[in-house]
Amino acid sequence: MITFDKVSKRYASGQDALAELSFEIGAGEVVFVTGHSGAGKSTLLKLIGLVERPTRGQIVVNHAQLANVRRRGIPQLRRHIGMVFQDHRLLTDRTVFDNVALPLIIAGTAREEIGKRVRAALDKVGLLAKEKASPVALSAGEQQRVGIARAIVGKPPVIIADEPTGNLDPQLSAEIMNLFAEFGAVGTTVLIASHDLHLIKRIGKRALVLDHGRLVDDYRPAPP
Repeated sequence: MITFDKVSKRYASGQDALAELSFEIGAGEVVFVTGHSGAGKSTLLKLIGLVERPTRGQIVVNHAQLANVRRRGIPQLRRHIGMVFQDHRLLTDRTVFDNVALPLIIAGTAREEIGKRVRAALDKVGLLAKEKASPVALSAGEQQRVGIARAIVGKPPVIIADEPTGNLDPQLSAEIMNLFAEFGAVGTTVLIASHDLHLIKRIGKRALVLDHGRLVDDYRPAPP
């Protein structure tokens, strides 16, 4: 579902963010990317979403060779990738329902279908009763759940999340991570950047460990 083959990324400043990165992630896998601050976690996710392009190497996401995706094709590619950010990036002048509906509206989904999908996504994250609320009236954990609902509403085969629990307390962090694990159980591929090693070990999923842009470990927990 996601393949990196000797991928490197050097920014215009001369900084090498990633170096010779190779790995494969299968459909339905929930995988963490971890490492020190500046290890290259966010850059890796940006390459998957075509926010950035690699300097060298090949990337395949959901059978698409990203090197062949031109600028006008990027929106179409992103419809198949749910993106979750630490800062939520919610529109404060719109309701929770409208925030979650936005990807479907952009994709031209039929109006009656939008209602069904948005409410299903909100129900999945436990916020169905808050569909008419303003995001500013929600707690940090609830805002993050709205961001997750928006990411999954289009039923993407791939979800990427950049430090999705960075501003949450340990209990909320565990709840959010368990939500992601549930998506993997229904066949969605999930890649999460996180520096929280304790939480990663507790969840018990595969972890790619980066050190200054290099893959230094591909930790796979023993099966139960």
